[in-house]
Amino acid sequence: MNLNLFDDVPDGLTCRARSFVQAHGVRVDVRHVEEHRQWWLERDIPAAVIDRMAAYEKRWGGLVLPPASQYDGGPRYLEADSPEGSASEGWWFEAGMQRAAVPYAFAIGPSGEFDIHSGQWVPLHATIEGWVESLALTHHASMWAKQITKVTGNDVDGIVLDEFEPVREVMGLADTWWRGADSLVAIYKGEAEDLSSLGRTALIYSGLDEWGLRGGVKDRAS
Repeated sequence: MNLNLFDDVPDGLTCRARSFVQAHGVRVDVRHVEEHRQWWLERDIPAAVIDRMAAYEKRWGGLVLPPASQYDGGPRYLEADSPEGSASEGWWFEAGMQRAAVPYAFAIGPSGEFDIHSGQWVPLHATIEGWVESLALTHHASMWAKQITKVTGNDVDGIVLDEFEPVREVMGLADTWWRGADSLVAIYKGEAEDLSSLGRTALIYSGLDEWGLRGGVKDRAS
């Protein structure tokens, strides 16, 4: 498998995420969606779904990033494959092969959501960009926090976020980030919703100054 620098960073990311991808991302060779278009069409996959897969591949295909802190690291690399769905429910496709043995797949949903799927589809972020932003923010917060506290299970419900604001660039759905006066809180509920377990986890990054809280990035509407 050939490795190359990922120097063509997609637009739509914050400066922090762009720097993260430029510094830590590499590109590997992946299969081209167009090579399989006819095979999928013959199996009643709509052309519009294949077009979405091709657009995803062009924008993100082959991107390898450092492991995520949850979901056993997330996808090994980003690649469109395995469309699944129906006209009534919408169509998903695989977002990239798992990095480790986890009981779910990573997928892109009908409206572009970044999902996990096992017994059901659970959107983690509203877009793949949100997932990349969350990885960049994890990397940034881990470097600058004076203390990192892990909270699990029912104790996650006890975290008080009244004085916090959502970090909008991660476009959180099941997984969200929150910014306080001197701390960032990442809450991960995707596994709990997908597997009907108590797999909720929160990471609290505390002791942050203004740079640590934002990394030079101001909030923007999602």
